[in-house]
Amino acid sequence: MFDFYGVLASFLLIHLLCDFYLQPDSWIAAKKNSTYRAWQLYAHALLHGIGLIIPAVIIGLSWSSVACMVLIVSISHFVIDWWKVSVNDSDRFAFFALDQVLHIAVLVAIAFHMTEAVTLDAVMKHKQFPQVIMVVTGYLFILKPTSIVIGSILKKYTVTVDEDNTQSTFKGLIAGGELIGYLERTLILTFSLVGSYAAVGFVLAAKSIFRFGELNKEAGRSMTEYVLIGSLLSVVITTIVGAFISLGLDVKLK
Repeated sequence: MFDFYGVLASFLLIHLLCDFYLQPDSWIAAKKNSTYRAWQLYAHALLHGIGLIIPAVIIGLSWSSVACMVLIVSISHFVIDWWKVSVNDSDRFAFFALDQVLHIAVLVAIAFHMTEAVTLDAVMKHKQFPQVIMVVTGYLFILKPTSIVIGSILKKYTVTVDEDNTQSTFKGLIAGGELIGYLERTLILTFSLVGSYAAVGFVLAAKSIFRFGELNKEAGRSMTEYVLIGSLLSVVITTIVGAFISLGLDVKLK
């Protein structure tokens, strides 16, 4: 009987090697320009299927199962990549993330099928399943929902933009601030869940040095206060969420 996590880890390793290290930039460009007419698209998909032969042979999978796996992975990878390169704005991060999620989902399904002892019922009854749900829920909450909450609170605060600053620059600052907020909250929650609140202080100090100093130089006081309020709201919400989850996980402070 195969270990689910061991099989999946080996599959993910091959996926990373084939998708990011064994795929030349010229192949990527050719796929975007010629889509299904590019031989590179077929070669790349086939490479993923053939690459999985290595871990399949090591774990002792039968050759008939190996052939089916190579066929499934190659075809699914071709279809997913074809869809991605056919989309006009496929360079967006959202399309990249969805592309990777679909590829990984196929590998997860294959690994799940190979490990018959792993069932959905067994996973849900695992003693660590509630903890995993808590952590996943925490990360999901601190991203988009928290951004909506912070945006709603900041609506009642006005921002004065100097004449030298254009409207597009202001929008760019807000959009960049949202991404910074995502990264900031992810780091804070991660450090909170491992009990390292000292590292949280480092994140706040680094952000204060690199961001607020520039705001004081380039924009007025109202803009600085606006960003400061949003940042502190982000920190407070994430710290509270991290504290509650840490209590549930019985995380010890470091």
